[in-house]
Amino acid sequence: MAFKNKERYYPLKKKLSFEEYKIFREFPLVKLGRNKSGVLVEVNSKRETPFGLLANRTIGLSREFKDAKKIAKKQNVGLERSYDTVLSGHDGQKLVRYIAGGTAITVEGSQTEPENGKDVFTTVDVNIQDITETALMRMMLQCEGPYGTAIVMETSSGKIKAMANLGRRPDGTYWEDDNYSLRATEPGSTMKLATLLSVLEKGTSNINDIVEVGSAGRMQVGSKMVTDAERSPRPSLTVKECFAHSSNVGMSKLAYKAFAQHPEEMKKYIHRFQLDVKSTIDLANVPKPTMAPLNQKGSAEGNMLWMSFGYGIQVSPLHTLTLYNAIANNGKMMKPYLVNCIQTNGVITKQIQPVVLDENICKADVIKYARESMELVVTEGTGRRAFAGMPFAVAGKTGTAHVSDGAIKYAHGVYQATFVGYFPADKPQYTCIVVIRTRPHAASHYGGTLAAPVFREIATKLYAMYVEKKNPSMYAAKKDSSGFFYAGNAQDIKNVYSTLGMNFLDSVAQSNWVSVYADNYKTVMKSANVRQQVMPNVRGMGLKDAVYLLENMGLKVAIRGRGKITMQSVAPGTSLAKGITVILELS
Repeated sequence: MAFKNKERYYPLKKKLSFEEYKIFREFPLVKLGRNKSGVLVEVNSKRETPFGLLANRTIGLSREFKDAKKIAKKQNVGLERSYDTVLSGHDGQKLVRYIAGGTAITVEGSQTEPENGKDVFTTVDVNIQDITETALMRMMLQCEGPYGTAIVMETSSGKIKAMANLGRRPDGTYWEDDNYSLRATEPGSTMKLATLLSVLEKGTSNINDIVEVGSAGRMQVGSKMVTDAERSPRPSLTVKECFAHSSNVGMSKLAYKAFAQHPEEMKKYIHRFQLDVKSTIDLANVPKPTMAPLNQKGSAEGNMLWMSFGYGIQVSPLHTLTLYNAIANNGKMMKPYLVNCIQTNGVITKQIQPVVLDENICKADVIKYARESMELVVTEGTGRRAFAGMPFAVAGKTGTAHVSDGAIKYAHGVYQATFVGYFPADKPQYTCIVVIRTRPHAASHYGGTLAAPVFREIATKLYAMYVEKKNPSMYAAKKDSSGFFYAGNAQDIKNVYSTLGMNFLDSVAQSNWVSVYADNYKTVMKSANVRQQVMPNVRGMGLKDAVYLLENMGLKVAIRGRGKITMQSVAPGTSLAKGITVILELS
């Protein structure tokens, strides 16, 4: 049949395993070689993913196929595509001449040895990836949205420690079918960080300025009617509170004040924050963000206003994460990257180092105010409910974008829920973003109810496993030959010192709680900072004072040991919610 159809070759067997191939090549006919036997062998290599679903789309895949002209081609995605030439290696070659009897003799100097592909080692931590993938999967199965993505970045370096991408399949299950972390969409309220940084950096507003947002949930700003997704708690908010409560009215009024005369000036800040250029991550085919024009008469002002709260501009979750990571990193913007090093036969041939994209994206005080604003989101703003009772402090921003993208229109009721932030808030080690696209007219579609719980689960598990453990010595006073440290009620301690006739340096003022310690052989009494809804430092106190103070703050107290308090399970300065339990260790 093949001869009649004038086909030059006839396939004997497809997809032989390597073990089967080794047996086949020992057949007498095959051993004669391709010229005498006519047997041709097509070798196909396959790259396996030993961890299955974990980071499957980020690592990528390598597929070979034949096009309409029967020409073999390769289709790669992810790191498999970006580093295909590094991973592949190449076959060996030699030029031969045949002598009498059909013996093949290699032509001297023509032989090249085969070379194995190199090994690419990624920055992805399989444990962090598992935590991230599991937390995202749990929420996706609950909300049944079309897709979701979550990225964890090491704050100081820009290393991507996890990148999860889950798309819904026709049977209702989820798989890593596309890299949604690179897909550019309208971000919604997470864009308000760029607006906040812009107006503070330009100097048209200060962090404690009062902004009139009204009580109706909507207000005319310039030529546009702007609506808030949720009513403001008060008719007037500070700039910081506009950000924390995610007021579209408030943020658009700040942008109008700064850029109404020259809307195109806003683009300068967007470029400064690298929100209008391709992400520099080491992947191929990274899409470029898009934004509405800011230089066209008649539409520039409106586009600028929409952009101030996350519409009219399309950026990827990775862009948003990179900007927020810069705030966590005290203004230093790091390049995100996925490959740690390249090795050949176990020897490192290329070590990838962290790259700084911008040493200071804003002035130091602007970064400080931005961090304070993101902490307020969690303690008093739109993230308050999701993070109530957290055992450590986090900072971040919620985002809820009403989607109009391609075939999806606003009338379809599809939303994109986001939470992006970092932890611990005082000394960030990880920055994380969670983005979930909802199904049409989903009852729950806010960033604070869909994305923030995923962030919370990731942060809680990473904190327990990877964040540096708190050491009691970090709270200890500087010691001398008669060193000591204790704390308690101010009047009680003063009475003891007066009765014993002991001198001390008093810097207590009107405080009810104090700490007493030795400094250069002198006894110093200093006010203890005690605020509502903020965990105090009770180390050094007696049990009576500590229990009285903490229970009056609405906390539950568990006790281990006897003596003075040496350790507390909730770090000083952490935002509190009533009813959480604090474990005190005494010795």
